[in-house]
Amino acid sequence: MPTTLGGNLTAVRVVGLRGAITCAEDTAAEIEAKTQRLVTELLARNEVADADLVSIIVTTTPDLTATYPAGAVRALGYDDVPLLGAVEASVDGGLPRCVRVLVHCYSSRGRAEVQHVYLEEARSLRADLPE
Repeated sequence: MPTTLGGNLTAVRVVGLRGAITCAEDTAAEIEAKTQRLVTELLARNEVADADLVSIIVTTTPDLTATYPAGAVRALGYDDVPLLGAVEASVDGGLPRCVRVLVHCYSSRGRAEVQHVYLEEARSLRADLPE
């Protein structure tokens, strides 16, 4: 259904934005800072306004236990956005100390146009994407 997004008449759909970042250590300060950096960068690159957010899922590898990264997202001011935190499966050879996010939002961009964001050591998870 066409709607107005940013003043233009355009087709708007729900899209998923993916991202990941690694932490140097398992501390609350590190997890919070890296989670906030990732979410901020992901939303900025995709020009997502607060009102366009539907929900955010945040996961960590089992070796990050110092804090809930969803709390770091909440601290950015997203009090009315449904958040879900979970732990990734522990897989031999998996990337350690990794925070991943999946943002659901309204956008006029199609799946081929969204920019997924993989930072620091997490770039190895999606070598096919530009930095």
